[in-house]
Amino acid sequence: MSTLANQLASAEREEVSRAIRLLLARPLLTKAADPAGFDLVRRRRDPLARWFDYTCGWNLVVEPRRGYARLTKIRANPDGSRPARRARSGHTPFDRRRYVLLCVTAAELLSMPMTTIGMLAGRVVQATAADRALPTFDPVHRPERTAFVDILKLLESYDVLRTVDGTTDAYVDSAEAKVLYRVDSTLLMRLPAAPVGASRLAVPPDEVPARFEDLLAGLVRERRYGGAVAEGTVDEPHGETAATDAQRNLRLRHSVLRRLFDDPVLHRADLTEDELAYVASLTGRQILRRSVEQAGFLLEERSEGFLLVDPDGIATDVRFPDDSSTARVAALLLLEPLCTAAAGLLPEQLAEAGAAQLRRFPSWAKAYQSEDGPARLADDAVRVLLDVGLARREGDRVAVRPAAYRYRLTETTSPADNNDPDDTTASRGVPAEGNEQ
Repeated sequence: MSTLANQLASAEREEVSRAIRLLLARPLLTKAADPAGFDLVRRRRDPLARWFDYTCGWNLVVEPRRGYARLTKIRANPDGSRPARRARSGHTPFDRRRYVLLCVTAAELLSMPMTTIGMLAGRVVQATAADRALPTFDPVHRPERTAFVDILKLLESYDVLRTVDGTTDAYVDSAEAKVLYRVDSTLLMRLPAAPVGASRLAVPPDEVPARFEDLLAGLVRERRYGGAVAEGTVDEPHGETAATDAQRNLRLRHSVLRRLFDDPVLHRADLTEDELAYVASLTGRQILRRSVEQAGFLLEERSEGFLLVDPDGIATDVRFPDDSSTARVAALLLLEPLCTAAAGLLPEQLAEAGAAQLRRFPSWAKAYQSEDGPARLADDAVRVLLDVGLARREGDRVAVRPAAYRYRLTETTSPADNNDPDDTTASRGVPAEGNEQ
């Protein structure tokens, strides 16, 4: 092979690996948000689609004319660790009300290529009033308008809504605000990642709360793996279909690699016996290592599990350690007492650890300087550790997971100006071994 051919092949490998990591971090990549990244995905869409289908069983759709790429990431065990977040108010997670409004609004937008904020709000009022299971949307009240603006801002960030005239935030102050939108209904229909549509689950509404977990599992069931058919699914036979050896091996490969590429820490304790046997097999280990290399990651393998490191930080959507919020700083500080408690810490011990942090840095974390502040600080820090896979709950206790021992606190600095209302405490942690996530 000529030198030029080698250079071209190397350039393609590098571009494909970079595009893989871009899509892992941003499964919906739009030209408006990242022109260079979208152009890279557009040019390499064929090898990218093959890699994601073989490695994770995820479908990649690239629409060059519409200006978006959508990677449909399916998780076998959906959880709430990656909630939708408000664009304002500290990026707090959506509550139940906002999720309800998001679903109703999305349904109404499907038939509206253009709309105003007032017209859309009116449609949402009618839709919620006609459904006895939903509280009626009332735009007269400011909290309702605020929730509505939050979901519209989320859809704007997805490029489903494009503002033609006016600003969405103006609706918070007045229900008479004038805002005109253009709607991309095709992209809107690409947002759901579940392979089974909710409308195909033929379940009476009154039974949904009691069967929610089973129904959620039914939404992410994939035919390609064979096995049990989701109970209550319309237009499919009930019962079970035998899975072939090829289907079982395919399911094992996808289940392991999905978790590894979606969550950079994969503990062996979280794997089933079949999955453990797969990663221990010659074929499984070869596929795992080859896939990691093709994606441009570094693989750290320990007796407790596996860790992916992106040396360029492209695929990292959540960083740890991170000084971007009080809770994240507190989470790093909390690792020290947690790592010294083999059995974990009880709620009152966690609250005392939070109080110790506040005593150590009296000008820090002003939002937690109250009677219940230490407990709230500890709760928020624990939530961060749970979300990044560094801690787990064991009954009433919170205990660290093996990956937590990679980190150690090296330096903490308090703000010099105690009169600064936006003061923070900077905490720097480094991995005990290897590279930072």
